[in-house]
Amino acid sequence: MHLCIDQGNSRTKVALFDHNGTLVKHFIYKSFTLADVNQLFALYPIEKSIISSVVNIEPSVVNGMQRLSERFVLFDHHTPVPLQNDYATPETLGLDRLAAAVGAAALCPEKDILIIDAGSAITYDVLTKEGHYLGGNIAPGIKLRLESLHRLSKKLPLVEADENVFIPLVAKNTREAIAAGVIRGVAFEVKGYIRALRAGRKNNDMEVFLTGGNAPFILNHVKDPLRFEKNLVLIGLNTILQYDTNR
Repeated sequence: MHLCIDQGNSRTKVALFDHNGTLVKHFIYKSFTLADVNQLFALYPIEKSIISSVVNIEPSVVNGMQRLSERFVLFDHHTPVPLQNDYATPETLGLDRLAAAVGAAALCPEKDILIIDAGSAITYDVLTKEGHYLGGNIAPGIKLRLESLHRLSKKLPLVEADENVFIPLVAKNTREAIAAGVIRGVAFEVKGYIRALRAGRKNNDMEVFLTGGNAPFILNHVKDPLRFEKNLVLIGLNTILQYDTNR
């Protein structure tokens, strides 16, 4: 069994994969410690493990995983991946973005791909069907846009995004106007990227993956065909771990 850990700014996502690459268990932690590592290894027959983080990883977590695993990978910019990374500054590329790209390529080989990750930031990343990661763009996420409007203006209230609340095209009050401006704006942004990147391709042939905590807002307002995969980064980490094993 493979243990894959994606440590983000506010939470840690953990998945267990079997030898066929099937995700069999999934957990979310507000914080992830050595005690959690020990518990996972005690409960499950874990042989190999990998961890990726956008923050500083607790050394005890790394040491514990390394000690308990037959094979351990600390994912960084030097880790070999089954893609050609054409980013001009690979050392500055977010590891979650790279892992998501690997995951998308594994799920949909030999197709051009756009990955939209709607989290704290919204990232747009592009892969070619030949296996080249071309790069991508970073934009403020929904929560960041809402908070910025409140913080950088004198009178606009702080509005919380709610995926269950209808968002009109034209608002009738200020709170509604803020929610509609941000969420509809993100939807138009997403549709614009999809349209621009599909232009010129035969039959508009580009697979579009959507992931991230704010994906439901996009799904509610973008009617273009989107392939939603909430565990795309974890799938990518498992693919990287398998690639490391087979090299």
